Amino acid sequence: MAKILVIGAAFVDVLVHVPKLPQTGEDITGILQGYRVGGSAFNVYGAIQYLKASADLFVPVGQGQYADQIRQTMRQSRIQQLLSVPDADNGWDVAYVEPNGERSFLTINGVEQLWQPEWFDRLTLSDYDTFYVSGYELENDTTAAVILDALSRKRPDATVLVDASPRAAFLSETTWQRLWALGVMVHCNETELNTLVPGAATVAQKTAHLVALTHQPVVVTLGAEGCYFTDGQTTALVPADTVTVVNTIGAGDTHCGGLLVALSQGQPLLEAVTQANRLAGYVVGMESGSLLR
Repeated sequence: MAKILVIGAAFVDVLVHVPKLPQTGEDITGILQGYRVGGSAFNVYGAIQYLKASADLFVPVGQGQYADQIRQTMRQSRIQQLLSVPDADNGWDVAYVEPNGERSFLTINGVEQLWQPEWFDRLTLSDYDTFYVSGYELENDTTAAVILDALSRKRPDATVLVDASPRAAFLSETTWQRLWALGVMVHCNETELNTLVPGAATVAQKTAHLVALTHQPVVVTLGAEGCYFTDGQTTALVPADTVTVVNTIGAGDTHCGGLLVALSQGQPLLEAVTQANRLAGYVVGMESGSLLR
């Protein structure tokens, strides 16, 4: 059976609804919606579990109040804790959600930026056919080197999907060059694509440039327009489902999860993107931002 390893972070999200984002010096009133465990890897894993596929969640769970909340949520959801560490507390963020569902984050990093080489000794990397990693965990050069060193030991036929993330501009050129050399499959939105390939070229031209670097497919989410993909031969724009947007938190992560499951099961890229669109459309209609039961 194909198996996925989801590498990344679990955070505590503090969800706050706001009428708009404040400007410098402005005072606005928000409505606290609650606290939930999130983070890109956690949300990706939730989508994979929703589709009843085989995966392991490899996120550090540290020591402190946020780590305790994450640990409790993982126990309640029957998620195996593969990486309990003493180094620091987990990170947390304030997620500001505007009336149109768009979200903005203020993040306080934690143990997820302190990756150690020996953490990967707990795994047998050859057990996995597909890997997920987010740009959030690759922003720190030291952490990026640890994760990429581990991924370099994967099976030659294994697929690595990298979700560029809103922090794509903060990854070093060295990290990006290592990712290209690793032959990763890139998943991003249009803003992140413009960061990866600056200039006035079209989406088609920019994705073709990335395919030439990685020799792997590129998938670009375009919000309500749908999702564009290319593998250098087949190219398509897959329309998004018509949905009422409540909250866009976790939409890109859920899209990644749906894509990973379909690809790990050998589905063609068109079918994989269609499944990913469906899941992302489902999750934006929810307050939680996660499909984890």
